[in-house]
Amino acid sequence: METLDQYLEKQLKNPKFKKEWDELEDEYQIIQNIVEARLAAHLTQMQLSELTGITQSDISKIENGNGNPSLKTLQKIARAFGKKLKIEFV
Repeated sequence: METLDQYLEKQLKNPKFKKEWDELEDEYQIIQNIVEARLAAHLTQMQLSELTGITQSDISKIENGNGNPSLKTLQKIARAFGKKLKIEFV
């Protein structure tokens, strides 16, 4: 039985799959950063909601990839962690 990493490696050889994967990579990185920061701060979604003024359901949507947070929303989340939002073109 192949692992998820093996399956992904195989799928990434398909140009269509790789193109779609690459297009979503930035979004997944933002989600991962938010979830990791929240867990590192030992906060629940509800606690983050209280700190940011963003509803818990909206935080859940963002973390599950079903939300489309604005720049202001991302700034509120960053400030709740005592951080600044940094966006770069690389």
